[in-house]
Amino acid sequence: RQIAAGIVWVCALLASMLSVASLYAADHADGSLEQMLLSGQPGSLIAAAKAAAHWTVTGVPLVLAAPLIGLLLGMGIESLAALVASLLLGTPILSLLGGLGAALTLGLRSGAALLFLLVLPLAVPALIFGAGAVVAVEAGLSASPHLSLLGALLIGTALGAPWATAAALRIALE
Repeated sequence: RQIAAGIVWVCALLASMLSVASLYAADHADGSLEQMLLSGQPGSLIAAAKAAAHWTVTGVPLVLAAPLIGLLLGMGIESLAALVASLLLGTPILSLLGGLGAALTLGLRSGAALLFLLVLPLAVPALIFGAGAVVAVEAGLSASPHLSLLGALLIGTALGAPWATAAALRIALE
């Protein structure tokens, strides 16, 4: 029960990283990525849409399954609420950072290993604050500071990652 939040957050990170490696690979292989970037739509919009689709496939099911997983691991109701709130704020960060890493490693042979090494240090703060929110609730404290920091990370990542991803995609296609 003491490490339940950490287990769920590590599962979120692994689910995100395992599926993000192929986020742009198929589009790059068949040429549709180049067509998307030449379509006149901003590259940041394409990157944000891809990250949103990735989060819908990997993050939303985990957020929906988190209460059941938490109950199986013996978490209390308040801890479950903090876990779900932290996953709602944190899993989009993982998808946005994963999309950036996938764009940076696009076209490399061993890109999945490099992707994990690039994204993991950037994702550690989200893991720490996400699990910390649940630990704070279990200790009788407020989860607000942790959730506020996750919200700030989400805002910063949502503003910066699509632009950086679009730039990395343009570089990969040159």
